[in-house]
Amino acid sequence: METYESLLAAVSVEDGEPITNPATDEVVGRAPQATADDLTRAVAAAEKAQPGWAALGHERRSQLLNEAADAVDRSAEALAELIAREQGKPLNGPGARFEAGGVAAWLRAAAATPLEPEQVLDDETGRATLSYRPIGVVGAIGPWNWPALIASWQFAPALRMGNTVVLKPSEYTPLSVLALGAIVNQVLPEGVLQVLSGGRDLGAAMTNQPGFGKLMFTGSTATGRAIVAESAEQLPRLTLELGGNDPGIVLPDVDPEAIAEDLFWGAFINTGQTCAALKRLYVHEDVYDAVVAALTAVAEKMAMGPGTDEQNVLGPLTTPQQFKIVDRLVEQAKASGARIVLGGEPDRDAPGNFYPATLVADIDPDQPLVIEEQFGPALPIIRYRDLDEVIGLANALDAGLGASVWSSDPGAAREIATRIQSGTVWINSHGGVHPMVPFGGVKGSGYGLEFGVEGLKAVAVPQVING
Repeated sequence: METYESLLAAVSVEDGEPITNPATDEVVGRAPQATADDLTRAVAAAEKAQPGWAALGHERRSQLLNEAADAVDRSAEALAELIAREQGKPLNGPGARFEAGGVAAWLRAAAATPLEPEQVLDDETGRATLSYRPIGVVGAIGPWNWPALIASWQFAPALRMGNTVVLKPSEYTPLSVLALGAIVNQVLPEGVLQVLSGGRDLGAAMTNQPGFGKLMFTGSTATGRAIVAESAEQLPRLTLELGGNDPGIVLPDVDPEAIAEDLFWGAFINTGQTCAALKRLYVHEDVYDAVVAALTAVAEKMAMGPGTDEQNVLGPLTTPQQFKIVDRLVEQAKASGARIVLGGEPDRDAPGNFYPATLVADIDPDQPLVIEEQFGPALPIIRYRDLDEVIGLANALDAGLGASVWSSDPGAAREIATRIQSGTVWINSHGGVHPMVPFGGVKGSGYGLEFGVEGLKAVAVPQVING
């Protein structure tokens, strides 16, 4: 079992890049900076380890993934503290402890998910069997918002299917992922999972690295497009989970107080820094004022502060750049005449990147806070009257990761959900993911599926045997 101090000591280096706590601006640790040559050596080691790893078979690989999950559980508190200090999310609520626990859950789910050969033809014309084989070496590039959890979403299924993995965490939150790698590598064979921290040059080198048969990326749409272009020469398979601007549509038959807390967490989980968070809320005029009031009553009670303080459930924005984006969008909304119901007045001179939970009402649907992804704790609430019109607004943007419909009639909500252009539509909730339920986006939110059986297929190559 690791302590916070021992875990940090295992990954921080004296001459590394300083990583600061977004709540206090204090240095947490120093991350090593890998070079393109380090990447080449890591890929060579992964190529060397891959045949032996694949030869272990599904049962043994799954056993080792379960043992890795046990190792994560033993060091979960230390990992959670590192996440809280480096990324900023609080220990409690759906925060750092939740993230560390999710890592173990996804490792176990990858181990437990069956993927049997499929008999696709068996009649008088012939016989054909579809099965899935390892790709080889998978390259993964992770984000800063859920650094350890999303890393596990990438490497756990890839390892289960017999691949080896070279993973680059975000340059803003490398220590958490390096620490997770150190924990699971207490169990895994050498070379099977390697974590390299570094800057954008390292990420660029990964996109045209000839040793990768697959690239997985979670991050912005702009970077996703660059990866598609830059990886074209090597033609690796791609899974791209890109930006979202998720709409929620509230129908006039809801009980505002009954849905208010779920609406809040749909929008403000991880202080709004989640790709599939609720980012624009459309509320029917009949219940608009009541929903705004109920949501405000919930939001007012949510404590914000440093992630290591036990009473907090909202933390800072992870980067100063993200603070500036949220601040700009809210100020533009104010200038347009929108009504600030809660928040909207950050202390720009205080330490840390704290932006208060902000609710913006009576805002026009074409304002930047609505049509741009804010990725932070500022929710625009748009009044609507006509259902067809609001579905058109929900579908108008080049984003399609998630959406939600809120109604006391789930059947009616499901019918509306079929008209929304997004990879996932939740009914009376928003943003919840499950390791057995496929997840992925459409339009500018990327392509490819993660989780469950489809997630395993995505990190493997299909093979048909005729006869």
